[in-house]
Amino acid sequence: MATQVSNLTAVLKKKGELVLEDTPIPQPGSNEVQLRMHAVGICGSDVHYWIDGRIGDMFVVKEPMILGHESSGIVSAVGEGVTKLSVGDRVAIEPGVPCRICEFCKTGRYNLCADVVFCATPPGNGSLRRYYCHAADFCYKLPDHVSLEEGALLEPLSVGTHACRRAGVTLGSCVLVCGAGPIGLMSMLAARALGASKIAIIDIAQNRLDMAKQLGVDYPLLVNTKDSLEMAKKVHTAMGCEPNITIECSGAEQSVQTGVYATKPGGVLTVIGHGPKMVSVPIVEATARELDIRGCFRYANDYQLALEMIATGKVDAKPLITHHFPLEKTLDAFETSRTGAGGAIKVMIHCDQ
Repeated sequence: MATQVSNLTAVLKKKGELVLEDTPIPQPGSNEVQLRMHAVGICGSDVHYWIDGRIGDMFVVKEPMILGHESSGIVSAVGEGVTKLSVGDRVAIEPGVPCRICEFCKTGRYNLCADVVFCATPPGNGSLRRYYCHAADFCYKLPDHVSLEEGALLEPLSVGTHACRRAGVTLGSCVLVCGAGPIGLMSMLAARALGASKIAIIDIAQNRLDMAKQLGVDYPLLVNTKDSLEMAKKVHTAMGCEPNITIECSGAEQSVQTGVYATKPGGVLTVIGHGPKMVSVPIVEATARELDIRGCFRYANDYQLALEMIATGKVDAKPLITHHFPLEKTLDAFETSRTGAGGAIKVMIHCDQ
């Protein structure tokens, strides 16, 4: 008797209720591939949807949703029209598929497409399951020496890469990163790969700063004051200069303020972190010093560059993976990610049976 194939899936039924259940195995449509999922990293957004049922007012869980968007897998079937991928190919999955025809898509800023379908962002379902289908042109074939776990890390690395490109990081840049969570650490790695000569990173958690030091940051600084101007001065003292670029990854009001005070006149403050809906910013300070404050949302045309960073050895992101869980232990994985137990930074779920 043939073994029955299941599609064990992590479904967020509603706020606070994450369950594992069998769902139908999807079949690839035109220009899609079916993937046997391998690795899915837990993102802070996944945890927010689980605990809060929403991220701000823009993304609210109103019906059951499959979680997971930092992912990689192996092509198990191809749909009509797919010519560049074959069964057995190992791929990283860029989770946002835009309309391809609007103004933003046509000008290359498809992350701003109003009709983008993004994994595990309401109402779109994610990839935390045994089998999943995705647009073939948003799957990136991995070189033999790049692991599937590294393929899953391309998603947060692409966020950091996009932030650095938005900010204009180039050879010789002096960069401050606010927040040493996964996105902050990835931004730090991307900044180094793009040529930054000095990089400082600040955080309230020493274990994350220890990871940043392990990854090669020049100045890991503990935030031990609530005075953002004082913290900015500590950054200047440590670096011996004012950073011309700051990348804010926490979304915390105090951290955004530190970014404004710390950045060199005429410099750039790029904000990734999604914190409170409203924050108080020293806008006169920013205006008088001609700071450019730039928003940053996901990524566009960054996955291939992130893959090249990994493939060429410019970036080694593997140390960020601190915990591994099988799909059957998804709840334990999410709890570890939520609490940071055991120094958790990036928790990886393995979907293979």
